[in-house]
Amino acid sequence: MKKYISTFVFALLLSSIADAQIIKTSLTVTVRDELGNTVEGVTVQLYENEEGYKTEKNPAAEGLTDKKGVVKFKDKKAISYFVLARKGDKDNAGGGEQTGKLEEKKFNKVTIVIQ
Repeated sequence: MKKYISTFVFALLLSSIADAQIIKTSLTVTVRDELGNTVEGVTVQLYENEEGYKTEKNPAAEGLTDKKGVVKFKDKKAISYFVLARKGDKDNAGGGEQTGKLEEKKFNKVTIVIQ
């Protein structure tokens, strides 16, 4: 009987440790140019609604792409985001401005093209 109780307690302990290490909803954005090359130094902003996107006010998150053209956003809501990516006179206006709904507790990925 003691063996079963200690096994049960151990299983509960493992379960609570796993709950404490839950994966957060994240979004990785890769930015490419019209030729398909990744672009470093692009400012990427996420907006929770279209109004914020159109007025460019109150972004939910902002980041800069690295040498591989990638920016990562951690601990995001599992919603669809409007994305504004801009470097100099190039941006993603006119296409690819909204993500699909992010999957909760997953590593979500999108590619944005600037031109």
